[in-house]
Amino acid sequence: MAKGKGSTATAAAAKAESSAKPADTNQTSASAPAVIPSSAAKSTSNNSHTKKATTAQLVLRLVSSYKSSTPRLLQLIDAYLACVMLSGVILFVYCVLVGTFPYNSFLSSFASSVGAFVLAANLRMQLNPANDFRSLSPEAAFAEYAFCSIVFYGFVVNFLG
Repeated sequence: MAKGKGSTATAAAAKAESSAKPADTNQTSASAPAVIPSSAAKSTSNNSHTKKATTAQLVLRLVSSYKSSTPRLLQLIDAYLACVMLSGVILFVYCVLVGTFPYNSFLSSFASSVGAFVLAANLRMQLNPANDFRSLSPEAAFAEYAFCSIVFYGFVVNFLG
């Protein structure tokens, strides 16, 4: 029986050696650089170039559509909204980097940015012809915005202390 076990072990070792040789050749071929057909490489680069071109075309289309279909007054309000949002982002980044030593000042200035954005967004909604605010004239909407802004900034200044 000992002889049978030894011959089985020898046969297993021979199989392992024979299976190891092809694995070695596969490993050397795997380490060699893969050859990509030139047509496949071209289609990959064209595909990524097409995606970039389509993204640029979409952005240009969006901007031209916005400029042509949005009334000038709403574009002005949108510019104000962008400035107020940028102001709030700058305040928040300043708070994170430097700290909030005069805490009331930070809170009131950040609340001022948020409140100005909300009030201007409401004014934009009321002046947008696509929305149904027909019972409210543009003058009344602006008067409402001005009155609410005066009251709001009164609270902001009061909170400064």
